[in-house]
Amino acid sequence: MIRKARIKDIKQIHILINSFAKKDLMLSRSLNELYENLRDYWVAAEHQRIIACCALHICWDDLAEIKSLAVLKQRQRKGLAKSLLLSCLDEAKSLGAKRVFVLTFKPEYFRKFGFKKISNSKLPHKVWAECINCAKFPDCQEVALIKKI
Repeated sequence: MIRKARIKDIKQIHILINSFAKKDLMLSRSLNELYENLRDYWVAAEHQRIIACCALHICWDDLAEIKSLAVLKQRQRKGLAKSLLLSCLDEAKSLGAKRVFVLTFKPEYFRKFGFKKISNSKLPHKVWAECINCAKFPDCQEVALIKKI
């Protein structure tokens, strides 16, 4: 079942995201950051267990970001990532965003949904505030992609 995240989901979301971060497949998220941004998150839940998550974060004016798309390894290739991504894109559109971007180590996945590669310099400086505090800065290999909605 795809739904908005709840407070009781945060610890499971934290474990899921950081299990991928430990393998350098995505950036880690602190519990504090997850609690502060709870309303950004969508989850796929199965018997009260979080098996996938994705966040939509409003950045600036008409710009939103897709963050932390993760699916439990045993549940991959069943359409959960697609369902979560589409839920976030629908929400972005309903909130009035005109563009959605992603910073990712897996650009090929997002290209299937109409995201196009852009130069990191095309994104507003406000977006990079989070990057400055990242352990991978300034040598991060994430690729920036954007989609008009």
